[in-house]
Amino acid sequence: MKKRVTLGIITLITAVLLSGCGAKNEAPANNAADNGTAGGGDETTYQFASDASYRPMEYMDKDELKGFDIDFIAAVMKEAGLKYKVSNVGWDAMLESVKQGTEYQAGLSSISITDDRAQTYDFSMPYFESVNVIMVKEDSDIKSAGDLKGKKVAVQSGTTADILMTKIMGEGNTDLKRFDSNAVALLEMDQGGADAVVADIAIVRDYIKGNPDKKYKEVQDTTNFTPEYYGIAYPKGSELKAKLDPAIKAIIENGTYAELYKKWFDEEPNTAALLETK
Repeated sequence: MKKRVTLGIITLITAVLLSGCGAKNEAPANNAADNGTAGGGDETTYQFASDASYRPMEYMDKDELKGFDIDFIAAVMKEAGLKYKVSNVGWDAMLESVKQGTEYQAGLSSISITDDRAQTYDFSMPYFESVNVIMVKEDSDIKSAGDLKGKKVAVQSGTTADILMTKIMGEGNTDLKRFDSNAVALLEMDQGGADAVVADIAIVRDYIKGNPDKKYKEVQDTTNFTPEYYGIAYPKGSELKAKLDPAIKAIIENGTYAELYKKWFDEEPNTAALLETK
């Protein structure tokens, strides 16, 4: 279902180039140079679809895809000795195209592994631990997701934040405002159209850090929001999972993953959880 946004929001998005969902932007075809023949002579350029509205995980910096996920897949494909290209196509288009498995062989966009999604996609081993959190004004008395009942809450449509808040607030609740990207959800709150945003912790923390003048804070709810793990999504039956899982495991074990994590989040990752989670 298409979402309605104000002209002001659209203008803001255009000005800051946050969402990038209306156009197709691509990372270089082979970010890990000269690695195309190391993986058993496989010369295929594997196509990854993404939604670059998840700063700092994946976002557009002018015409360039950047973020933790972009650096992560570069390290994985270098380890695997495979060529690749990442294209910014938007959330819904990414999920649909990966399901079809024709133009794109994988989806890379902070995709939480869930039982429902696993019925449609195969997933890589977990590569990132996350959790949903609430972003509110510093003077807000909201302490949990339950306190959001009766408040206007902005989420990205189709995400686990949307699913969780639908369960809490109820189907058909018009106070739950769904948008095509987290960028638009955040702008909705900036403009006073929402009392809170629910999104992945990395997104909320990055936004709060980058906008101190807006005086937002993060609220955690460990009762309603439990840890989630991101995975690369593949079409059912894809052979790419078997090629990349060993490479993901290798960069976690050799320290490359920790270096990337510290670069983007300035802290040590819980790599044990990634290796132990099935």
